[in-house]
Amino acid sequence: MIQIIPAIDLIDGKCVRLSQGDYGQCTRYDASPVDMAKRFLDAGMSRIHVVDLDGAKASNPKNLLTLEKIASIDGVEVEWGGGIKTDDALRDTFNAGAMYAIIGSIAVKSPDLFTRWLKTHGGDRLVLGADAKDGKVAVSGWLEETSKTISDLINEFIPAGLNQAICTDISKDGMLEGPSFDLYTGLQSEFPDVIFTVSGGISSIDDIIKLNELGLKRVITGKALYENRITLPQITQLIS
Repeated sequence: MIQIIPAIDLIDGKCVRLSQGDYGQCTRYDASPVDMAKRFLDAGMSRIHVVDLDGAKASNPKNLLTLEKIASIDGVEVEWGGGIKTDDALRDTFNAGAMYAIIGSIAVKSPDLFTRWLKTHGGDRLVLGADAKDGKVAVSGWLEETSKTISDLINEFIPAGLNQAICTDISKDGMLEGPSFDLYTGLQSEFPDVIFTVSGGISSIDDIIKLNELGLKRVITGKALYENRITLPQITQLIS
């Protein structure tokens, strides 16, 4: 069964969602990140995807106190991204309780550093964040486009031990229009030894069921959960 990973995006320690990575299209939610994490865990989802949007803009983690609170929940495993660009930032992220660190911009801009991190910490703890817009990878909180494709990045880091990647089609993110099924099946076929996490566009439980039938291993859902397009009881029933 595909692993369903709920998303928590943070600005000023609060839960938010962006549409297509646009900070100007920001929806804020009343529930606290800790309460959301507990609800997700109770529904059977132990791995939680948390993005520090302040950190992504500032190029340094900014919500580590919130990370500590979420990670302190017994049974929760946090995959954390946003602003991890230095050895100190990576160390602070792990020390604050993250089980997995999502690395995006550095993989593109400082590939030697990401290669060293992979060799030091292993592919089981470091996750490539390869987010694409019009086929090209975007970095720095999706504010900067590059000339590389997702396949370019994965090929570059497999020799260093890369074995998991979160890939977001930015055009789909937060739009509730369904994911880019062909993108993910193509990547999984091209790189069978890498576990891909589908991210962006999940609009209903049917999208998740289809991804599972296609053989994808992981999927992130955010806005659909917050807006009750997908309910926690639906998820619990599906994964039980």
